[in-house]
Amino acid sequence: MSDTKKYLVGIFDDDDVLLHAVKDIRKSGYEITDAYTPFPVHGLEHALGLEPTRIHAAGFIFGATGFTVALSMITFINLFNYPTDFGGKPYWGLLAYVPITFEHTVLFSAIGMTVSFYYLCKLWPGKTPKIIDERTTDHLFALTFELDSTKDANYVNTVSELLKKEGAIEVYQKEV
Repeated sequence: MSDTKKYLVGIFDDDDVLLHAVKDIRKSGYEITDAYTPFPVHGLEHALGLEPTRIHAAGFIFGATGFTVALSMITFINLFNYPTDFGGKPYWGLLAYVPITFEHTVLFSAIGMTVSFYYLCKLWPGKTPKIIDERTTDHLFALTFELDSTKDANYVNTVSELLKKEGAIEVYQKEV
């Protein structure tokens, strides 16, 4: 079984033209598989109809875990493992542990969100990237439409004409 997929690719040279094309193509009822840009295009995620990310919720959970781990570790060390009497000061002084707790919260949140992001985007070590067109990393923009067994030649011709009408400078098929 092959992991390759076939795509119809439309290349654009302007981000405003791309954004307008995405809106018009989606209004026409065609599903855009993905958009590739050399820099972030404001409003593209809304035009593509993408769901907002929930990575901030994961960041909160990872941060709360770091907070809990830090306070638990400090409590265990100061109350049970190595209680030390410093001139009558309490064994567990919360204000003294704010910096360590803050650093653990930030550390767990940052590492957790980074690992989550890489996992969700399937960017693990040794992964071969799916590059639709080398020029999208430099100065051009691309819209892709997945072609499967249900899409016939009429679909390809219709979408190709629509892409050209919307300002695509190049339209071709590519297997990745």
